[in-house]
Amino acid sequence: MAQVEATTERIIGADAETVFDTLADYSGSRSKLLPEHFSEYEVREGGDGEGTLVHWKLQATSKRVRDCLLEVTEPTDGQLVEKDRNSSMVTTWVVTPAGEGRSKAVVTTVWDGAGGIGGFFERTFAPKGLGRIYDTLLANLAAEVEGRA
Repeated sequence: MAQVEATTERIIGADAETVFDTLADYSGSRSKLLPEHFSEYEVREGGDGEGTLVHWKLQATSKRVRDCLLEVTEPTDGQLVEKDRNSSMVTTWVVTPAGEGRSKAVVTTVWDGAGGIGGFFERTFAPKGLGRIYDTLLANLAAEVEGRA
């Protein structure tokens, strides 16, 4: 099994603290940022960053739906890590300053891919598909926080 990785980033016209706080607000703003690929969103514990337990279903393709139960940690300032209890999937969000009133948000998801021909297709196409989903989420995030400025 090879590890599969998808990374997406965006420069956002808001300071890093605002962007990070919006991402970490699982009980409020986060659900508004999710594109149509996410369903059954539910905060089960916490709701603000570290210690949050959140559930959703992610429909990456018409046939592939992941049932995700994610534990959220904040290992360092500006970093959120979502570890899925149901799989090897780990998503890391990193928000850093990018000049006056701007920040850079980077999201990276890694998981253990399948073997064989199915794994080949997963490694080839899944990062692009997940990248498009996270591009939309980051665009929604930008619209949410840039409107506050």
